[in-house]
Amino acid sequence: MHKQVKISTRQLLILTILFTIGTAILVIPSVMAATAKQDAWIAALVGVGAGLLLIWLYNTITILYPQMTLIEIMETLLGKWLGKSIALLFMITFFIGGPAAVLYDLGNFLTTQMMPETPIQAVNILFALIVLMGVRLGLETLARSAELLFPLFILLYTAFVVLVVSNIKLENVQPVLEKGVGPIWSAALSFISIAFLSHIVLLMIFPFVDRPVQARRAFLTGGLIGGLVLVVLIVLAVLVFGPDLTARNIYPSYSLAKKINIGNFLQRIEAIMAAMWFISLFFRLALYMHSIMIAISQIFNLKDERPLIFPIGMILIVMSVIIYPNVPYQQSWDAKIWTPYVLSIGLFLPLLLLCIHGIRKLWSRKKTGSEG
Repeated sequence: MHKQVKISTRQLLILTILFTIGTAILVIPSVMAATAKQDAWIAALVGVGAGLLLIWLYNTITILYPQMTLIEIMETLLGKWLGKSIALLFMITFFIGGPAAVLYDLGNFLTTQMMPETPIQAVNILFALIVLMGVRLGLETLARSAELLFPLFILLYTAFVVLVVSNIKLENVQPVLEKGVGPIWSAALSFISIAFLSHIVLLMIFPFVDRPVQARRAFLTGGLIGGLVLVVLIVLAVLVFGPDLTARNIYPSYSLAKKINIGNFLQRIEAIMAAMWFISLFFRLALYMHSIMIAISQIFNLKDERPLIFPIGMILIVMSVIIYPNVPYQQSWDAKIWTPYVLSIGLFLPLLLLCIHGIRKLWSRKKTGSEG
């Protein structure tokens, strides 16, 4: 049933761009400035380069197994029972660190910045219901809706950048490399942990793209465009606020929008940033949930995953409320736990799969040679 679903390479390109931007559009300038200070933009460019190498790694796996999802690849290489066990553990832990954390970010942003008197539970329930409806309608519907909303996203983003440029101060990025290259590597690692390492989950939708060869190019291009969008936001935040104020602000991109003031008439249009974030966050969360649903159906050999969508959605809502007791706990968890964890599944897991593929190939050649 799933193999009959098809999306175009253009749709994959747009989905990759929006998935890359995701929640990072609001929070990543603060994370980068806290580590690399005024050199955050250099670290971001290094992070984009490393992110493209990661996508190249994922593309290598899709070349070897073009018609398989990540779960099917794990079963093929690791065996049925070990593959299913690791896949189940992978999806359970990724569920907590992926969609649950994303939904928490949404609720925390809205209840602290825009609607402080609204309970976070109400915000999370409403947004989760919209996402679950999209997941239930299927990947093709999500891809088409991304095509419709992407021009709006680009329009809002362009307007935002143009209106903020008048507030920049070039002295805020000086001196360059004041503390050497050490902080840049650490900040670049934070960049790829937020923006790129989670892209391994997109291997769950690769078999559904109509042209695999062009899809790999679209995957790489989408990661590049999404990464550059984030680089521009980091540059603007540092140029306007300076590294110290950017690092202390949880949502510097949202604060940037508050700085827009054209002739004391066009001002307080921070809803532009919020609207962009809602679009990118919706598709990041929807792709997370869609991939998890497909994974569960393949692990347990289910013919239809749709009956599981709303029960797992209820778990998502509960987890999004209790996952972080407070913001300092979230920041500590992101700094100490998230980066090593997402490295293990976004870098070491695909490397392990490629190594096992190479070993099995060498073993089969050796066996064939000995038999001949």
